[in-house]
Amino acid sequence: MAVLRQICDFITKYFPVWVIVFAALAFFVPVPFTRLEGWITYLLGLIMLGMGLTMRLNDFKLVLIRPKDVIFGIVLRYCVMPGVAFLVGKVLGLPPLLAAGLILVGCCPSGTASNVMTFISKGDTALSVTISSINTLLAPILTPVLFMMLAGTLIPIDAAVLLLDILKVVIVPVILGILIRAAAAKTVDSISGIIPVVSVIAIIAIITIVVALNAQKLSTVAGIAFLAVILHNGIGLGVGYGASRTLGRMSHYKSKAVAFEIGMENSGLAVALAIAHLDPMAAIPGAIFSVWHNFSGSLLAGFWSSRDAAKSESDYSPKSNT
Repeated sequence: MAVLRQICDFITKYFPVWVIVFAALAFFVPVPFTRLEGWITYLLGLIMLGMGLTMRLNDFKLVLIRPKDVIFGIVLRYCVMPGVAFLVGKVLGLPPLLAAGLILVGCCPSGTASNVMTFISKGDTALSVTISSINTLLAPILTPVLFMMLAGTLIPIDAAVLLLDILKVVIVPVILGILIRAAAAKTVDSISGIIPVVSVIAIIAIITIVVALNAQKLSTVAGIAFLAVILHNGIGLGVGYGASRTLGRMSHYKSKAVAFEIGMENSGLAVALAIAHLDPMAAIPGAIFSVWHNFSGSLLAGFWSSRDAAKSESDYSPKSNT
């Protein structure tokens, strides 16, 4: 078991490296991977099942204890990122499919990576987990509605079909994971070290397939797509933190959690939905986001963790906080 854990830690630790290696392989030798297009939905379902297995009923109790913090984070999440994606697409003049793909990323809920980054940064992990859990459960309604409102002018969208797909590949696996955990908590805890690496491998596989499907187009759109994703993610992290401190009057401790909830997305869901309902090209922003937000999130989490190590939380709390 110790050896297995070391292998899992090694794979997870060097996640960005594996992404680059397999993405490069898919770019130069795409054919073997294009045949795996049909696997994307199942891989995402596996990721969401893993998310469900890590959820506990306690994750939702914070809504009753600190409703203001949770509601603020949820509202900010679904207001900021869809709008920022739309504006970035307009400012950069992105092709309709790329713009729609970026908006789709913004309309998807926050992912489990936000919880990890909050923990690393020594932020309010309980708040992060609660916000991302509720965001995920709200996704079947809010994601298709927001996407239709913002991207409907760019490309034709069937919101009803999108809703059904989110229920199928997100909500069903998540609820199944929660039920399995409730029925066999000890068994799930015994394999808890393996769950993250399974999700990492699934994400790497999804990105690899998307790169293969877009190998011919990537050389012409990769630069602008990378810039769009960097802006989208960076503005989301900045606004998430800034709005929490000013509008939400939250402490630095809480604001770190909200920043990651806003700036980090379930980009795997965006990729799966883009492949299923739009075009492989619309999946490019989601694939890039999967890599970039883990990189930028790790840098920010490490910075906060190091900077805050020698300081007490009270040093960062707004004067109005009690």
